[in-house]
Amino acid sequence: MKEARYFYVPEAEIRNELPEEEAMHALRVLRLKSGDEMFLMDGKGTFYRAIVTLAATKRCLYEITETIPQSPVWNGHLHIAVGPTKMMDRMEWFVEKATEVGIDEFSFLNCQFSERKVLRTVRLDKIIISAVKQSRKAWKPIVNQMELFNDFVRRPLKGRKYIAHCYDEIERADLFTELGQPYSSEDDADVTVMIGPEGDFSINEVKLAMEQGFIPVSLGQCRLRTETAALAAAMMAQLSRRII
Repeated sequence: MKEARYFYVPEAEIRNELPEEEAMHALRVLRLKSGDEMFLMDGKGTFYRAIVTLAATKRCLYEITETIPQSPVWNGHLHIAVGPTKMMDRMEWFVEKATEVGIDEFSFLNCQFSERKVLRTVRLDKIIISAVKQSRKAWKPIVNQMELFNDFVRRPLKGRKYIAHCYDEIERADLFTELGQPYSSEDDADVTVMIGPEGDFSINEVKLAMEQGFIPVSLGQCRLRTETAALAAAMMAQLSRRII
């Protein structure tokens, strides 16, 4: 039995052709031909069973034979906002693994101590799409452009908001314990966690976030690298909101 082949096709239901990059993979790597079965994912909660109707040099047309709506596997909207590392490969690793674990939104913060002030999200988006297909996630995470820390903390974010930091002089709750507290409504199930850049947030940034309703938290006893802390926060949020 052949393994099911999944392709990311936004607006799959109203199209009949794979996007160029997906078509090249289907034709050159997987060598699909007319009559072969494949599955499409629109990144918005629906899978589609489809049949290849045309396999040309650079074009792969399809016909949908079944629409398969998916159910969420966690409650709420899980959002990680992180100060990107200087080395871009570490952020690429983070978004890939967090997507596989399960997350709804990525934001990237330009902080006082940030070594990286500019971030191109095009490559990150491609990595996320690949991870969505690999882990067969029905929803593709949102990827936001880099944003000033001060602007982000003033956003009207729903649900619970946390800022992880390493300052002993500011009392911190345990993030996993906080996430385990019962939530009273659909909006209250939403979670946003901010993770600082290499060198952490500045203490003034932590205080500003607290003024805007963010709860200061710790991720445990060990001091973690930025990308490790961000993935740990994503996993904690996922475990706390998972639908069993």
